[in-house]
Amino acid sequence: MVTPIVVARSEHGLSRQDIDPDALRVLYRLHASNFEAYLVGGSVRDLLLHRRPKDFDIGTSAHPHDVKRLFRNCWIIGRRFRLAHVRFGTKTVEVATFRKQVTGTPEPQEQHFRPDHPDEGELPVVADPGTDVTAEVIDRPIQRDNEYGTPEEDAFRRDFTVNALFYDIGTFSIIDYTGGLEDLDRRLIRCIGDPDVRFVEDPVRMLRALVLAARLDFGVDAAVMDAIERKAPLIGQASSARLLEEYYKILRSGHARSCFDHLADSGLLEHMSPELLNDDGPLTEAFEAVDDYRKRFDDAPDTLSNPILAGTLLLPLGLLRDEGHRYRYHDDWEREAPHMLGQMQVARKDIEKLRHLLSLQKRLLETDAPARVQRALMHRGAFRDALTWLDIHGEHPDVVEHWEALLREEPPAPVQEEEGPRRRRRPRRRRPPGR
Repeated sequence: MVTPIVVARSEHGLSRQDIDPDALRVLYRLHASNFEAYLVGGSVRDLLLHRRPKDFDIGTSAHPHDVKRLFRNCWIIGRRFRLAHVRFGTKTVEVATFRKQVTGTPEPQEQHFRPDHPDEGELPVVADPGTDVTAEVIDRPIQRDNEYGTPEEDAFRRDFTVNALFYDIGTFSIIDYTGGLEDLDRRLIRCIGDPDVRFVEDPVRMLRALVLAARLDFGVDAAVMDAIERKAPLIGQASSARLLEEYYKILRSGHARSCFDHLADSGLLEHMSPELLNDDGPLTEAFEAVDDYRKRFDDAPDTLSNPILAGTLLLPLGLLRDEGHRYRYHDDWEREAPHMLGQMQVARKDIEKLRHLLSLQKRLLETDAPARVQRALMHRGAFRDALTWLDIHGEHPDVVEHWEALLREEPPAPVQEEEGPRRRRRPRRRRPPGR
């Protein structure tokens, strides 16, 4: 049992006015129903740093079926660990029951990941409930993590101390079990527990430590850096899809340049995508261009689609050549493109969409084309991505403004994406009567 540091309402700067009103509504109703209800993780960290959180996640003593009973707009998700999603229009407030790590022997299972949580310490999601690994079993990634627990146990299963802070809606106080407040003051990323063990449990934590430090402009604890140096090869155990999703998050963060610099300097990038180390300038310029675009928005815009982000990584690697905004593809484009990022394979559908948006670049520059031709171009499936690409990586702001003005006057109707012929569904066979 650890006695937490509790910071009273009068002694911290977190204001309820900065919390999303729908998240507050969920917190209040849980508390009124005699459940513990805390704002948790990165949202508390960001509010204390006077930053705008991306999400407002809630930890509670209520079980998912309790949350479902309190909110008609609640959906229960997850096969391994059940989570409650309370929906308000297009917004989702995630509610998770406090949980703990328990000892046991992991069994090989398919892993899944939660792409919407880049820094909350979430472990790979597996299909069936079970248990966790401990220091005695440190040669395999964590596979099981599915028992309810106390707030203290929930804090200690998280990744970094600055992500383990709670805001109690009942007392309006900050609760700190792991030393996260001190590390916030020191501007330091520090693991909860032995970093060697934590990185073996989930090697992607090494990447997240460096990315979080870059995003917040924090330092990294010396013990964490030493462990990353020792355990860096383990990053190869992470799934290709999971690592590529982490790359996309970095590119959407507005801190791509500094994040990839941290990954390169630490030696971790060498074990993920050594191709990204051989940069003579174009890749750095691409990162800076995406960062400049992202910083125009409070949150990552929908326009930063996966094909655009994939192209941001692939184009500087020499797979394509920009010849006056007409992109020339190498003969082996279709075969090589998905494998250009080392162990990470880009989805072929994203490669195909990238090919379409690049094929429109030259036509976007023809702003003196007849009006009917321009309208037809606006209705092409790749048009919006193509315009975003030109906005990010082109040098023609006047051309971008021309098309933006046309869009304001005449927004194009939704169109089918240009992905080639659709596969026909095989008709279902009727079951014979009486069977």
